[in-house]
Amino acid sequence: MAPTPAGDRGTRIHVVSDVHGNARDLARAGDGADALVCLGDLVLFLDYADHSRGIFPDLFGVENADRLVALRTARRFEEARALGARLWAGVGEDRAAVIERAVRKQYAEMFAAFPTPTYATYGNVDIPTLWPEYAGPGTTVLDGERVEIGGRVFGFVGGGLRTPMRTPYEISDEEYAAKIEAVGEVDVLCTHIPPEVPELVYDTVARRFERGSRALLDAIRRTRPRYSLFGHVHQPLVDRMRIGATECVNVGHFAGSGRPWVLQW
Repeated sequence: MAPTPAGDRGTRIHVVSDVHGNARDLARAGDGADALVCLGDLVLFLDYADHSRGIFPDLFGVENADRLVALRTARRFEEARALGARLWAGVGEDRAAVIERAVRKQYAEMFAAFPTPTYATYGNVDIPTLWPEYAGPGTTVLDGERVEIGGRVFGFVGGGLRTPMRTPYEISDEEYAAKIEAVGEVDVLCTHIPPEVPELVYDTVARRFERGSRALLDAIRRTRPRYSLFGHVHQPLVDRMRIGATECVNVGHFAGSGRPWVLQW
């Protein structure tokens, strides 16, 4: 683990998650901090609050984005996939190539906005294989790994669990649990998805329960980190709660708020 020195005033860490294309605010997110922590979802495929933003409406228009959001919100996932298949059939180019080109454009902007140092892990809509091409020397990417920052140990676990949405970086419960186990005991446990607690995984705008991790919840109860920090759920029923000795915090939908969460000691 590579330590990050702290000044006499102590250590101040800014934490963001679910950036979803907000490069403008990301460029300022590290101001006044010793380090920035990013918990993933840099890519904006479709903005559920503004259906004109993202890769999908750029390709297929706002009206089709409205239809897709309505189907997904109603949990009519098969119909949503059928709509997507019909639209992609008319593109005339390989779907993966089109998406990768759009994601690369967003990644170039997002990673250029990261301050030094930044510690980052993947969200469920990210494409991990592309990150090495864009992460500069000031950005450390961690997944199932630990790092020391200002004398405290931070553990990072990226990605999400498998869902009917089939986003790019969804993995099995077993693989996710293995990464949690690899991190072990830490002071601050940083993940993209929350622990599996109903109040933390329910999105009040999308009106559905997102997937949280039972392995993460078990690790919090067993290893008792000071903090469990996560994102993924953009408008949670509860954005903060204590589980035993651990303060569990949804660090916010940065795309919407533009404000980092501050951790200081």
